[in-house]
Amino acid sequence: MKKALLIIDVQNDYFNNGAYPLSNANMAAKNIQGVLGKFRAEGDLVIFIKHINMKESAAFFKPETAGSEIYKAIEPIEGETVIIKHTPNSFRDTELHQFLRLQEIEELVTVGMMTQHCVDTTVRAAYDLGYSNILLYDCCATKDLVFSGETIAASIVQSTFMAALSRGFSDVMSSTEYLRKIK
Repeated sequence: MKKALLIIDVQNDYFNNGAYPLSNANMAAKNIQGVLGKFRAEGDLVIFIKHINMKESAAFFKPETAGSEIYKAIEPIEGETVIIKHTPNSFRDTELHQFLRLQEIEELVTVGMMTQHCVDTTVRAAYDLGYSNILLYDCCATKDLVFSGETIAASIVQSTFMAALSRGFSDVMSSTEYLRKIK
């Protein structure tokens, strides 16, 4: 089965000193580096998804800002694809699905930022489009959320979304488990 690594929204605004820092973003990026290195070494397809927020009221990922740039520790190299999106779903109004089909990709290994938003939405859309999904939970990051006046810790948000996605939408595992599995 032909696979691709899908790296979602690993952009400067989600890191320390960014406009919208996430919990464990640095650890997720470090884990992504290991998986990215393996994909590059094997010559497998790597796709970067970059979110640009076109709303005038945008708090982060504003066009042509340092915060919207892909995080330097994992930035694309020559020949790797970057797809721009403007919504949480990496497939919506982008060429991602068509590009994957042209490359005959059947399996997506997904990593990235905003577990409860862009990662969740993209994994579910990929499932609906017929892709086999692997989601690497330690290569994703989120933040505390507030609901009905209660703060929900990022670790709970992360675990809850990973548990939900593991129920039919994706195989969910750590980067270590994945790298061991494909050895």
